[in-house]
Amino acid sequence: MSRRSVATDDLALPGWLRGLYDSARRTAPATPGLDGRPAGTRPRRGTEPGRHSAVLLMFSGESWEDGQLLLTHRSPSMRSHAGQVAFPGGRVDPGDRDVIDTALREAAEETGLDRAGVTPLLTLPDAHTHRGASVSPVLAWSPTPGRVWAASPEETDHVFYCSLPELVRPENRLMVGRRHPRTGAPWRGPAFWAEGYLVWGFTAGVLAGVLAAGGWEDAWDRDTTYPLAEMIRRSRNNEKLNDDHRGPRGGKINE
Repeated sequence: MSRRSVATDDLALPGWLRGLYDSARRTAPATPGLDGRPAGTRPRRGTEPGRHSAVLLMFSGESWEDGQLLLTHRSPSMRSHAGQVAFPGGRVDPGDRDVIDTALREAAEETGLDRAGVTPLLTLPDAHTHRGASVSPVLAWSPTPGRVWAASPEETDHVFYCSLPELVRPENRLMVGRRHPRTGAPWRGPAFWAEGYLVWGFTAGVLAGVLAAGGWEDAWDRDTTYPLAEMIRRSRNNEKLNDDHRGPRGGKINE
């Protein structure tokens, strides 16, 4: 799916968010860490290349100092992506009008978000998970953060608004890496610390691109790569570590 603006040009967006909106309409934000699959290769066996989902990037705040982003922590008992931090969202259902409807419906189901108070802005081009699933990110805004909670505890056990000024602080950004358990091929991608959680993988890749497109980045250390498994152990994610997380032992990986 290509970019599609769903808001009018005269929408009264706050200045700090207008830059992202205008930039994303012109050029799709990058998705670092998600673009590395060589052309012609296939997702690994057991993946879901036909699956289509949508996620909601729900920003709030009238000023940058008050800027926030809605995130969820997936329950450690989930069958997939257990313990990971994610945008609210999920699979497209046959009854959904479009991916915007999907993202808003899923956000309401997972977080209790009142979709009537949310203004959809833009759909970004589909991004792809390492399992081959196609995901449509939907940018949205609300002037004030509405009340949210873990409305679907079997899916999410913590729902929270993350402070954007805190998220972009250099000490809260890092690169993580691992090696493929079978091929040994290296992977590295951006990550964030947010309320003691490690945000990595698909969510961090999309988020890093959006932050850059918004002009919100400060200089941070992109050269040092930390082992993913060790960073997860230090976090409150409570992820079940498996071969997909593992990399060389030691404090840092430099590739």
